Amino acid sequence: MSGETVLDRAAASDRAERAPTDWRGDAMKRRIARRYAAERRFRLWGMAAVLVSAGFLAFLLISMMGNGLRGFTQTEVAVPIDFPRSPALIDPAVLATNPEQALANANLPAVLEQATREAFGLPETQILSPNAVLTLRKAIISDPTILQRKATVSLPASTGLDVAMKSDGTPADEALVAKLGDAGALSTAFNIGFLTGSDGTDPTMVGIWGALKGSLITMVITLALSFPIGVFAALYLEEYAPRNRWTDLIEVSINNLAAVPSIIFGLLGLAIFLNVMHLPRSAPLVGGMTLALMTMPVIVIAGRNAIKAVPPSIRDAALGIGASPVQVVFHHVLPLALPGILTGTIIGMARALGETAPLLMIGMRAFVSQPPGGFIDPATVLPVQIFLWSDEVGRGFIEKTSAAIIVLLAFLLTMNSIAIFLRNKFEKKW
Repeated sequence: MSGETVLDRAAASDRAERAPTDWRGDAMKRRIARRYAAERRFRLWGMAAVLVSAGFLAFLLISMMGNGLRGFTQTEVAVPIDFPRSPALIDPAVLATNPEQALANANLPAVLEQATREAFGLPETQILSPNAVLTLRKAIISDPTILQRKATVSLPASTGLDVAMKSDGTPADEALVAKLGDAGALSTAFNIGFLTGSDGTDPTMVGIWGALKGSLITMVITLALSFPIGVFAALYLEEYAPRNRWTDLIEVSINNLAAVPSIIFGLLGLAIFLNVMHLPRSAPLVGGMTLALMTMPVIVIAGRNAIKAVPPSIRDAALGIGASPVQVVFHHVLPLALPGILTGTIIGMARALGETAPLLMIGMRAFVSQPPGGFIDPATVLPVQIFLWSDEVGRGFIEKTSAAIIVLLAFLLTMNSIAIFLRNKFEKKW
């Protein structure tokens, strides 16, 4: 009792000695000024961080667009060809029934050589792409009547001429561009072949469709495997699994798998899918299964958090009106958690779309000249195609690499837009 009296007396004495706070005094004004200054500095630092991030993004987009947009165009040379005087060996009867066979041995390279020397005084290899013969074959097949007259055919220019036409080339190529430009033989056209073709050795004739189709098939397999398995795993762990040391171990393992480097999953796919299961190498099926292993932990973690965020009152209300536990989960909990699950799926699929290392481990870096026709056909994907083109020594591949990056970004934005639309469609407002 005496102790409490002493403490009470000390507290009363302290209150008596402490002066009241002067809210309008100079000391309080200085404290408020420092507080406001700290808030302004915080806002400035935040604005500076946003501006720096936007600056790097703008630099990336401007540099990619500056180089990549040129990759969607090609330089063409208008070559006048006098077909009746040319050394073409074409049987009109075979051309009418089987044009591919008729033109296979038609001596078209000699036709181009004679035409370029007569028109420009230069050899065909100096101004035309090695694949100009294929363009000439297509022109003859589309209009066989040109074999009976003199016609001007637009053919793809050589790599050096194409680079000099679009940017800075060698002095010899610049002089050649000036000469052909004065003759009115040069033009720039949209390169539809870049969107419809596949890989090749000539940068003027390569295309992105083979890699784009490979990415599309691979992503379909990845989503078809990782999404249902990840969602069901999240439902079981959150709604049905007992709370013991085994489930704790599983949760820790899933969290660790989400942070494992992607190349480890490539080694896992190499060991299981290729060496044990003997699935075809460089196939979208194997690539999709490998990327699904990498994407599932992300979907499981996002799914569990979304399911956990559903209010318990939803479960109680559903059980109260007679719903079974399975009906509660699939009719009430899962639809409400679906927007959050789709958010995690977007993150996982975006990461999978840009991965290169695991696909290199399973052989999806092969030279594929034809688009894949199915899940087990040899294929490559956009990130690997970009990696391969960036390693080429030809200057013409620089703009093709940037153009492929633009296609990859467009593919990523399209895929994310669809996922965001679905997420917003299923989102519930509380």
